[in-house]
Amino acid sequence: MTSTEGTPPRVGVFGLLGSGNLGNDGSLEALLGHLRAEHPEAVVDALCGGPEAVTARFGIPATRLHWNRAEYRTASRVGAIAAKGFGKLVDVFRTAAWVRRHDVVIVPGMGVLEATLPLRPWGFPYSLFLLCASGRLLGTRVALVSVGAAEIGNRPTRALVRWSARLAVYRSYRDAQSRDAMRAMGVDTARDEVYPDLAFALPTPTAHAPSGTPGPVCLGVMDFHGGNDDRARAEEIHRRYLDGTIRFVRTLVEEGRPVRLLTGDQCDLSVVAAILDAVDSPLVTAAEPASLADLMNEMAAADTVVAVRYHNLICALKTGTPVLALCYAAKSDALMDRMGLGAYCHPAREVDADRLLEQFRALEKRSAELRRILAERNLDAARRLDDQFAALTTVLFPAKDHAHAPRKVS
Repeated sequence: MTSTEGTPPRVGVFGLLGSGNLGNDGSLEALLGHLRAEHPEAVVDALCGGPEAVTARFGIPATRLHWNRAEYRTASRVGAIAAKGFGKLVDVFRTAAWVRRHDVVIVPGMGVLEATLPLRPWGFPYSLFLLCASGRLLGTRVALVSVGAAEIGNRPTRALVRWSARLAVYRSYRDAQSRDAMRAMGVDTARDEVYPDLAFALPTPTAHAPSGTPGPVCLGVMDFHGGNDDRARAEEIHRRYLDGTIRFVRTLVEEGRPVRLLTGDQCDLSVVAAILDAVDSPLVTAAEPASLADLMNEMAAADTVVAVRYHNLICALKTGTPVLALCYAAKSDALMDRMGLGAYCHPAREVDADRLLEQFRALEKRSAELRRILAERNLDAARRLDDQFAALTTVLFPAKDHAHAPRKVS
């Protein structure tokens, strides 16, 4: 399906957007900023998890991703199970009808080709496959832009993700590990490029200048229970993560350091409550960020950040604030290494408070040097995202007169 000459291009955006995950919504915000600047004539709408939230915040029409409103609730009764099954069938036609109305559909960022957190094949992987298959059948160009990927062991999930990637007309990844993972799963990635995460295109607040005396620490938390392959020991992983984090916070408070707790998803509030209950001190406070911009404002005011969620790490790195990463997947290690902080990673599954404190203190000793490194790496990320958006324009808006050609497109 191609728009006729003089007709505004119809662009759809797709994903678990508006569902409470700040990173996903930040990726959408970055993409919409590009579209509004470079393609103001485009008519944009979304097929997403939280349509009301997307419309309220971003001002674009939005349609619910699933026919079944209880899609993400556990179904135990016969009626609920039947409704889920019927919903999967209805979604085939709903997705195809939505795709058909567009010239282009973009999946902006997000870890849509990975299963590093608990994931069922009939959930989002199935929805992504319906999108990409509909696009190929109906002639609508589907693009996976700066997405995350990881090699998947579960066979049904692996097959759905592999075919989704194959059916898209454009793919780019937010790190080399993601591209390697798709190659390992049987996708031809010879023409696929690697670019920074889309969140690096968001506006950056001005970071404060450290005073020379120990200042506030931002702690980005996560309701972490391990990944898709950790279901048998999920509670053990969560307890170890929480206990280690609480010990870390308690030590900082004993040293007189203010600690600001930050979330990246609504589900993280339970971890905030547990820390506040365990460490009863006016030095420990919690923010309620509603966007990546809110997160960056908090982190720009801190001396140091310790964080788990991928986009919390990005926010700290983007503001130039030294960050120590609690890593739950290779994507976090890769990000930290690319930004010059590869030595400051700690396993989220095996939090050791003593080792974490040791790394934290080593990080703070190099604060001034690391801030200079981050400033340089952020400039490079901005340049690479300019290339990404140029490549996207060439592939998805071929009728548009391009000011310059990208290095390479898929």
